[in-house]
Amino acid sequence: MKEQYGERIKQVIAYIENHSSQPLRLDQLAEVSHFSKYHFTRIFTAFTGMTPMAFVTRKRIERAWVLLTETNLTILEISGNCGFESVSALGVHFKRHYGCSPGTIRSRNRKHSNFPSVLSNKQAEPAALTDYNKAEGNPLLRRAWDSMVELREIPEVEVAYIRHVGSYLDTHNAWDKLSRWAAQQGFHPANQQFIGISLDDGELTEESACRYDACVTLPEGFEREAPRKEVEYKTLSGGLYAVYSYYDTVDRFVLAYDTMFSVWLPRSGYEADDRPCLEFCLNDPAQDPQGKCMVDLYVPIRRGMQEAENGV
Repeated sequence: MKEQYGERIKQVIAYIENHSSQPLRLDQLAEVSHFSKYHFTRIFTAFTGMTPMAFVTRKRIERAWVLLTETNLTILEISGNCGFESVSALGVHFKRHYGCSPGTIRSRNRKHSNFPSVLSNKQAEPAALTDYNKAEGNPLLRRAWDSMVELREIPEVEVAYIRHVGSYLDTHNAWDKLSRWAAQQGFHPANQQFIGISLDDGELTEESACRYDACVTLPEGFEREAPRKEVEYKTLSGGLYAVYSYYDTVDRFVLAYDTMFSVWLPRSGYEADDRPCLEFCLNDPAQDPQGKCMVDLYVPIRRGMQEAENGV
């Protein structure tokens, strides 16, 4: 399965390299990979070490370097040839990566024909398309993963929710409001479930614009009030999920996502589909002796392409 993931990421990289001069959209690259559009960025980043659009920019400025040093095209022509909207856009990205402007490279290259092809290592090299779980064949490691990740089928569920927009580290504001409303309805952790949903990928969305829904499940027969200013209602999709239990500080919870998408998923035989991940909150970090959160992270999955084709 990991080899299949790697091959699909390689297809995306080849597509980027062959179409870097053209406008490229995230959903377009996800379609090439045949991964879920909702989770494509996390999977691509796990394999390459950078987001898809950062990778696109990287390939464009590398091509710009080649054209600057090996052709007589003007910088204006090069910016268009490499997919940049303007010379200034090329200049910003080029200087950020190489530490100097395209004009500097052009003039230096004319003076020194043996000028090195790599000027700066400011941006980290992308990770190799390699096995993140090098000890997969280790039975001890396999048993450890089997004990850490459980597959669960859950039904769809009705929830009330309050949306937070901003840093994922500040979602306590939404939880405080939801908890007060839930208490008025007689909802408590003993009889209802509290679920968080991170709707945006922090790699792609500005922190101030990230959306997060703090949700509480509704009992059967609950009579919904007219939507208030903040409390709204929706249905969360059921289906098959891989569940990873996390207990640590809130700021490190992002590592749970990274672990699931970069280590477990590529070797699991499954793929993430278009449903959002669900974060079942099992405690109140403010009441925890160590200030930690206890969360079951539900990653929506489906059978991998090859397994589905084989009827597995």
